[in-house]
Amino acid sequence: QVQLVESGGGLVQPGGSLRLSCAVSGSILSINAMGWYRQAPGKGRELVAAIRSEGITNYTESVKGRFTISRDNAKNTVYLQMNSLKPEDTAVYYCHAATFSSSSRAWYDLAWGQGTQVTVSS
Repeated sequence: QVQLVESGGGLVQPGGSLRLSCAVSGSILSINAMGWYRQAPGKGRELVAAIRSEGITNYTESVKGRFTISRDNAKNTVYLQMNSLKPEDTAVYYCHAATFSSSSRAWYDLAWGQGTQVTVSS
C-alpha cells in the first residue's frame, strides 16, 4: 500500500506563491507516476501536474509557466511550486500516486491524499 500526506495549503493573495508537499510512504517502488489534482467547488477533479518515475513532467495548460512539479527521492516527497497564483487556482489540491501495468498497458490508482485547501483571494 501507498500512503500520501499533503501539506502547504493556505490563503494567499493573487500573484503570490505557495509550495505544496506530498510525503509518500509504503510501497514506494510500485509507483510509476505522481501527480497533483485539484477540485474547485462545483467542478470535477482535474489533473494539474504529473511527474513520471523517469522524470517526464506534464502540466495542464492553465498552469504552464506558473507551476512546477518536482520530487526529492531522498525525502520521498513530491512538491508543487505554485507561482503567480490566480483566484481561479482556488481549489482543494490532492496528491495522487499511480502505477503502470505493462501487461494490460493501463494506469491504475495506488493512492490519494486527503487534500489541502488553496485559496487565492485579496
